[in-house]
Parts: sequence; C-alpha cells; structure tokens
Amino acid sequence: MLGLFKVKEKQREQAQNASRGGGGGASVKKQSAGELRLHKDISELNLPSSCTISFPNGKDDLMNFEVSIKPDDGSYHNGTFAFTFQVSPVYPHEAPKVKCKTKVYHPNIDLEGNVCLNILREDWKPVLNINTVIYGLFHLFTEPNSEDPLNHEAAQVLRDNPKLFETNVRRAMTGGYVGQTFFPRCI
Repeated sequence: MLGLFKVKEKQREQAQNASRGGGGGASVKKQSAGELRLHKDISELNLPSSCTISFPNGKDDLMNFEVSIKPDDGSYHNGTFAFTFQVSPVYPHEAPKVKCKTKVYHPNIDLEGNVCLNILREDWKPVLNINTVIYGLFHLFTEPNSEDPLNHEAAQVLRDNPKLFETNVRRAMTGGYVGQTFFPRCI
C-alpha cells in the first residue's frame, strides 16, 4: 500500500509541474482513501469473460460504475443483467451499494432491483473487494439461493417446483409475464 501512495504522490508532483509549466496554477484533486482503494481494485480486476465493467460518467468518476453479467451456465444462461455500483468515500470500510437495473425473476433480487447478497450486508469486510462482489453476483445466477430470498414467491417456486422455476425464468427472460408481473426481454 505504501508503494501506491508513492506512485500517487509522484503523479501529483508531475501534474503540478505540468500545470506550472503551462502558466496555470491548477491544483490536483485530492483523492479520498476510498477512491485510492477503488482505483487499485479496478486495476486488479480479474472478471469472468461473461462480465464487463463500464463507467457511464467517464473515467473521472470511478465511484459510480456499471457491471454487466451474462451467465454462461444455469437457469439464467444467455441473459444479460446490468448492475449499478455506488461506492462510498469510506470504502472499503463500507460495502458498495449495488442495484440490478434489469428486471429479473430471481429469489435473491426483488422487482425494484435490490440484491440480497450476504457480502453486501452483514458479511462485508474491508478485505473484500469489487472483484469479490462481482463474483458473488455472478454466483447468484448460477446458484440462486432460496434460503435467503428477497423475492419470496420465486424462492418458494424454486424450493417446491424447480421445473416450474426454470419455466418462469425462461418466460421472464424472453419477455413475458410471470403471474401478474411483466418482465422485459433480457436475452
């Protein structure tokens, strides 16, 4: 970590020298510890090939980004699911806020996009990182957890009738109704 601070200090000095040479006295924005840690996490990402990360506000706003997951196995294979990440300046002492932008029939994701993943709540620890969260989300699509649901109806169907659950997932992903709820196509 000390090496990272030395690199950042050197970058600040170079930016200040460049601004002095250009006649301006522009100052370099000081990054919070959370931003420094997030920068490190993002530079070390090792995502599955079916996951992508994008920065809709540009590379200057690392604290808000999107992750797209396209499972290659399980009930949700070939679907594309988008998540927004909002990272607090006190990261990693606080878990990122994650929401699913894709309406999905899933026991661990409710219809408003809230995600039930233990490492985003009570099991979060500062040693965890963005890579861990993305793998956790990916795992929700390969192994949905009916024991810790946000969508209780989907969890009940998964427990009681796995074949009907598969049918409901396919119907939702291809754009259709499951019960009274319409799901836009995501496949």
